[in-house]
Amino acid sequence: MNPFKDTLQRLRETFNAGRTRPEEFRAAQLRALGRFLQDNKQLLQEALAQDLHKSAFESEVSEISISQGEINLALRNLQAWMKDEKVPRNLATQLDSAFIRKEPFGLVLIIAPWNYPLNLTLVPLVGALAAGNCVVLKPSEISKNTEKALVEVLPRYLDQSCFAVVQGGPEDTQQLLEHKFDYIFFTGSSRVGKIVMAAAAQHLTPITLELGGKNPCYVDDNCDPQTVANRVAWFRYFNTGQTCVAPDYILCSPVMQERLVPALQSAITRFYGEDPRNSPDLGRVISEKHFQRLRGLLSCGRVAIGGQSDESDRYIAPTVLVDVVETEPVMQEEIFGPILPIVNVRSLDEAVDFINRREKPLALYAFSRSKQVVNQMLARTSSGGFCGNDGFMHLTLTSLPFGGVGASGMGSYHGKFSFDTFSHHRACLLRSPGMEKVNSIRYPPYSLRNVRLLLTAMETRGFSCTLL
Repeated sequence: MNPFKDTLQRLRETFNAGRTRPEEFRAAQLRALGRFLQDNKQLLQEALAQDLHKSAFESEVSEISISQGEINLALRNLQAWMKDEKVPRNLATQLDSAFIRKEPFGLVLIIAPWNYPLNLTLVPLVGALAAGNCVVLKPSEISKNTEKALVEVLPRYLDQSCFAVVQGGPEDTQQLLEHKFDYIFFTGSSRVGKIVMAAAAQHLTPITLELGGKNPCYVDDNCDPQTVANRVAWFRYFNTGQTCVAPDYILCSPVMQERLVPALQSAITRFYGEDPRNSPDLGRVISEKHFQRLRGLLSCGRVAIGGQSDESDRYIAPTVLVDVVETEPVMQEEIFGPILPIVNVRSLDEAVDFINRREKPLALYAFSRSKQVVNQMLARTSSGGFCGNDGFMHLTLTSLPFGGVGASGMGSYHGKFSFDTFSHHRACLLRSPGMEKVNSIRYPPYSLRNVRLLLTAMETRGFSCTLL
């Protein structure tokens, strides 16, 4: 017996009835989602602390406030986002109405990860609800306390005729993916992303994949090492390094490495104290499995900072590795933990070559006092996102799309990009039933004169017309 069949049928019937399409209904669901965050803030913070040892600061900044901000933005702009978008016409359609209508896909599935179990669940949900879809939400079973809150509490706030939260592990998710959805949004690893994409292909379902990868961080010789260290240490060890856009490794010259390592040590001590294990601001690795994987990476290269671990607490100290060889495991997989390798390069050109020999990352960072160096790195590489002289601050702008390219994913979201992701952009032309004499030039028998007239009529300023 399939446990999801009845739920999916109920949601699809709701969508087909048109219940989710009106602006008023969408806005009501978004406001209800905001009340869920406000009413259960303490519960959610406690769940995040239990799952990831996440501090109240990190929970507020990277989970709750970001989600609330997306809700507020959608509510302010919903009417404008939904409005038909007028488009230029050609001579043949001057008296007609041409526009793009943003309509919901229908029944969408959102599969969320464990590392930011609230943010990466609710932010895409905002886009799906704003676009007028019915939604099946699958939170990660690994962040079990946050999952429990989402499963037990969130449905009390949203209309259950068009929204459902489902639980389960990999086998349950595989069974869920056997069903036909109208859109799938997945955040997680490349390995699982391939499984999700293969399942979507069985139904020709469009999909967004938010994956990860090894994000490079190039540090030029002319940087102030302490400024770089402060910024890199903060966004590398934020959420214990379990962030898909965190810098996965540093590329710098041996000279800069000699200056940067003491600066990183200074920043780590200032942020987390002499013994980071006792810091309330440093999280923990999510599970025993991930802890064992990360501890195995500590044997790569040479430990310059940190390296301590405690299995009973899933604790790994903020660590910096030097003398790292690119063939070692730490350079072959996404680290996703509080370990930062430094790889030496002799020049900007060598750094660019090193990056371009690998899969395209989700994010790329470049530090330099020279705008030319930063712009060179931007121009000569490809990544989902790019930030010069800082970490993942580009994610704080809802005016920028967030998404990968190549192996780091496909599609994007945040702000209006979320609404557009969950909307089908329908091409519409409404013509007059009359004026048949004007249209007669396109009918057989064809003549050279009529072809010339027709081609002239179909030209749009700045556009060309292709007949299929």
